[in-house]
Amino acid sequence: MTYAPLRLGIAGLGRGFMLLLPTLAAHPGIRLTAAADPRPEARAQFASDFAGFTTDNFEALCQRSDVDAVYLASPHQFHRTQVELAAHYGKHVLVEKPMALSMTDCQAMVDAMQAANCWLLVGHSHSFDTPYRETARLIHSGEMGQVRMITAFNYTDFLYRPRRPEELNTAQGGGVVFSQAAHQVDIVRLLGGGEVESVRALTGRWDPNRPTEGAYSALLTFANGAFANMTYSGYAHFDSDQWLDWQGELGQQKSSKDYGKARSLLATVDTPAQEAALKNRRAYGDGQTLADASLKGIGHNHFGHFIVSCELGDLRPTPSGIEVFGHTKRFTIPLSPPHIPRREVLDELIAAAQDNQEPVHSGTWGLATMEVCFALLQSANDRKEVIMRHQQSILSQL
Repeated sequence: MTYAPLRLGIAGLGRGFMLLLPTLAAHPGIRLTAAADPRPEARAQFASDFAGFTTDNFEALCQRSDVDAVYLASPHQFHRTQVELAAHYGKHVLVEKPMALSMTDCQAMVDAMQAANCWLLVGHSHSFDTPYRETARLIHSGEMGQVRMITAFNYTDFLYRPRRPEELNTAQGGGVVFSQAAHQVDIVRLLGGGEVESVRALTGRWDPNRPTEGAYSALLTFANGAFANMTYSGYAHFDSDQWLDWQGELGQQKSSKDYGKARSLLATVDTPAQEAALKNRRAYGDGQTLADASLKGIGHNHFGHFIVSCELGDLRPTPSGIEVFGHTKRFTIPLSPPHIPRREVLDELIAAAQDNQEPVHSGTWGLATMEVCFALLQSANDRKEVIMRHQQSILSQL
């Protein structure tokens, strides 16, 4: 069945929106009709680019009859309130990761959307990316036997990109656990079957000028007997993209000559206000427009390195394909370059909103991912294993 494009309202026109903007603008099944943001320059830019309604009041956006669904790209602390408002007005919601900053808030969001008979999706985490989705399909087909072990690691410059003060405060959702583990945990759960049983972790806070978690390592066990080890560092030293032919997380081509760029740029500012202003230069309306939202040269996104050990071989998803290491043969299942990178998250939203198709990345899936993230922090603090209570297995229609 052919539908009219899904009419989407945006809450928050910052960096998160800017990252998804090329896909939003190119996707034939999406029409941007409204936006809410406190910055007048961002609202003016949206009105110019899309001729859409703009407001500084999120409830006014939810009241619009020309909005079918809402994309929440707002700061983490607003997610629960905004989801509850969207549910009140009968809007489907795609909420950015991390879903929320407590299990209580996550559960309240799930409950509100279920009561409203609306769909809640959590993303756009990298578990939407085609290399991981196709690897998960191969695993769950049974062709490789049971999954036994997953190794995941990623080294980036995350902590030294320009940040607002709250992004360096763990209590307010800052640090790599909330913003980056939400990606890695989601992918590991997708590949491992979804149901994590326990978490044992340690975190690193190694720079007093960036007083939040910049690194972690964790061991996860699964209900199916598999286990996973995850390591992430955002301290801007080793860059693990060099082992992926310098293809960046967002599908862009990088250069080894850019080594140290994040730290060097940060050294040009002296105060938190100057750093926040530096970050705003990458936000929509503060120097970024639709004209800057190009998909040219963008390949499949990724989140570092994953090796999945199954009974009959190992699998390594990459931006260009899935490397298969069998008993006696090694080969690659190629992936065609994406026509519209990152479209998978919007395809899932459209299928839920228009066909009532249960999404993989539902509210309950997102809650289970956040339970692991919270457990990672708790385990590191308490120096002991944490048992999971709210996990969900992967959907069979994957």
